[in-house]
Amino acid sequence: MIRATNLHKRFGKVTAVEDVSFTAEDGMITGLLGPNGAGKTTTLRMLYTLVRPDRGTATVDGVDVTARPEDARRVLGVLPDARGLYPRLTAREHARYYGELHGLSGAALDKCVDELVDLLDMKELADRRAEGFSQGERVKVALARALVHGPRNVLLDEPTNGLDVMSTRAVRTLLRRLKDEGRCVVFSSHIMQEVAALCERIVVVAHGRVVAEGTPDALRASTGKDSLEEAFVATIGSEQGLMQ
Repeated sequence: MIRATNLHKRFGKVTAVEDVSFTAEDGMITGLLGPNGAGKTTTLRMLYTLVRPDRGTATVDGVDVTARPEDARRVLGVLPDARGLYPRLTAREHARYYGELHGLSGAALDKCVDELVDLLDMKELADRRAEGFSQGERVKVALARALVHGPRNVLLDEPTNGLDVMSTRAVRTLLRRLKDEGRCVVFSSHIMQEVAALCERIVVVAHGRVVAEGTPDALRASTGKDSLEEAFVATIGSEQGLMQ
């Protein structure tokens, strides 16, 4: 379980996150939805310990990410907004390296890496160097790195951004599998189709604050709209009106 409580982050004169609180449950996919610049990525960075909040708290399986960042990282799998591959390492070497960082070795590590190669359909690229990989191939490798240690909590920043149809379908299948395994999955997106297809719970962020949250049906009902996209636009529109 991941819990954020009154998170706040400011960079100079810019307030990136004003007041974000939500809970992401195990065995559920929670979507962090909002327009560009809403504060989604900064919120995720605070959750996975890359950025320290100015105020507020966040916990992962009860571990305070600010007080005990190393313990929090052990139970987290992260797909950041920047994929950051090492160009001279192969896809398999990336997964192995991150597995070793998490204390895996020997046959146990080999088994985890082989399972991810199969799961992510990476057989053709597993032993190729990452230099020159397509966007979809880069995402697959980054996902393998994030999942190699079997984390119970997974944070994904726009995992299908720039992917083709087949790669997008593969990522969706993976996320559903993680949910079925009882893991806590949080992913950010501004793609309505993605959120509607995957999420049981949605947290809408605008201007660095949570402006709505609930199931897709509840969000549609609260705005009186038939589609999630229309409900999102109505929610953001109301929020912009209040901010003026």
